[in-house]
Amino acid sequence: MDMLQIGIVIVVLLLLVKPVGSYIYHVFSNEPNRTDRMFGPVEKLFYAIIGLRKRSGMSWKTYALSMIATNIVLVAVSYAVLRLMGGLPVNPNGTGNMDASLSFNTVISFMTNTNLQHYSGESGMSYLGQMIVITMMMFTSAASGLAVAIAFIRGITRREGGLGNFFEDFIKAHVRVFLPLALIVTLVLVGLKVPQTLDPTVTVHTLSGAVQHIAMGPVASLESIKHLGTNGGGFFGANSSHPFENPSPLTNVIEILSMWTISAALPYTFGRFANNRKQGWIIFSAMMVLFLAFLSLTYVSEKSGNPLINQLGIDASQGSMEGKEVRFGVAQSALFTAVTTAATTGSVNNMHDTLTPLGGLAPLAEMMLNVVFGGKGVGLVNMLMYAILGVFICGLMVGRTPEFLGKKIESREMKLIAVAILAHPLIILAPTAISFMTHLGTDALSNPLYHGLSQSLYEYTSSAANNGSGFEGLGDNTVFWNVSTGLVMLLGRYVSIIALLAVAGSLSGKKLVPESIGTFRTDTKLFAGILVGTVLLIGALTFLPVLVLGPIAEFLTM
Repeated sequence: MDMLQIGIVIVVLLLLVKPVGSYIYHVFSNEPNRTDRMFGPVEKLFYAIIGLRKRSGMSWKTYALSMIATNIVLVAVSYAVLRLMGGLPVNPNGTGNMDASLSFNTVISFMTNTNLQHYSGESGMSYLGQMIVITMMMFTSAASGLAVAIAFIRGITRREGGLGNFFEDFIKAHVRVFLPLALIVTLVLVGLKVPQTLDPTVTVHTLSGAVQHIAMGPVASLESIKHLGTNGGGFFGANSSHPFENPSPLTNVIEILSMWTISAALPYTFGRFANNRKQGWIIFSAMMVLFLAFLSLTYVSEKSGNPLINQLGIDASQGSMEGKEVRFGVAQSALFTAVTTAATTGSVNNMHDTLTPLGGLAPLAEMMLNVVFGGKGVGLVNMLMYAILGVFICGLMVGRTPEFLGKKIESREMKLIAVAILAHPLIILAPTAISFMTHLGTDALSNPLYHGLSQSLYEYTSSAANNGSGFEGLGDNTVFWNVSTGLVMLLGRYVSIIALLAVAGSLSGKKLVPESIGTFRTDTKLFAGILVGTVLLIGALTFLPVLVLGPIAEFLTM
């Protein structure tokens, strides 16, 4: 039954990849299509409002600066709302202002598509904050990421025309992708009993005579974009394990597909732009091979149960159910865990801190690699980066100038790719080490020894990968953790974006090299194997030592 549940979800995903990938291609190809009649007038209205008369292509520098400037304005507005939240309207529960370090962490978290929450949603945020700051930034951060991915695809596939116009891509991502899909998913979730209301917290008297306060609010609208935009976070502190956010196995599957489908469809979109759909399927296949490996590790580890508890003679036929909801069981919990860290969503339907050591290693590894589907465009862009690296390595082995999609890969591109590849482990491992050098970091750990290392490592890995999930045994709402993870989220988002847009800009200006008998084809099964091998080799060289000190050591000592 477990395998059937997982298999059905994967089959549905496979059926969605081609139509969704084709739709995204038509949205951003800037060619006339049938969606223009419906969405064209709305887009023209937004173009008029922002004064965008000419939508000419941008250089990579202009594209990057446009995105960063837009993000800075949104951060400033959101920070002001959080600091003044207690005196603003739509606050029926009287939630007070958020303090400075937590506000800094929160606005950075949601602008970078991380959605790491060092506060509990129902008590730390007013309804206005949930809608104006959280939900709004879930849309804008996802649209920013998708726009960058499309710009990168254009840069490496086009013969001319540049990377496109950021503001046009940004508006199209909202109007034609996220807003209509979010509306549909919101209505479906409301129909499946997810609350959507502005009523204040409900006070009820239980059968035993106690008084209970039940938090509600505009939950369904936040849930839809939090998954569609691979944002993560949650209206409630319990996230998607809360019955109001995720009441049934059916809503669980809907949320899994919502956060997975667009990321999984982007390789097909890439294939359409490259006029080589097989190329897109090869990238998708490499991602799926890695995903299935990590999903299998999580499922088998959790289904086998905790060895220490098994030794006590307790019935472990259901697997390790610590920290999991009975309505989901091991199968849907493991699938949700694998998808949320593969798609860098960060939404959780179980407590990752209570996963078995190897069960917790899998989501850690997915975020460390940051190429297994990834968030809105992040996974595809990073996987294409590894594809270029793989082509470069193969070129060195045979003594031939490497080419990717008919364009020569030279020293400039490799230097920029090296920056992106090295920045990711640096901003994970260095802060993790620093956190153990001061009591400001160690005081927050709830577990000693190996699991304590995993808690700190997971927090910075999640921040660097712009995921947002956490080993929630960590007491992270302190100035040290708010500021340090905020800086890691910034670097994790923008260093790689700038470096890879520069790569796209460099490649977009190169002439196509005619294919010859010596050309190394990148749309074959052989290249898919090389791609997977390159990802695992780089990942092992950078992260295996710290994983040995954390989850692997914990597993070996159980």
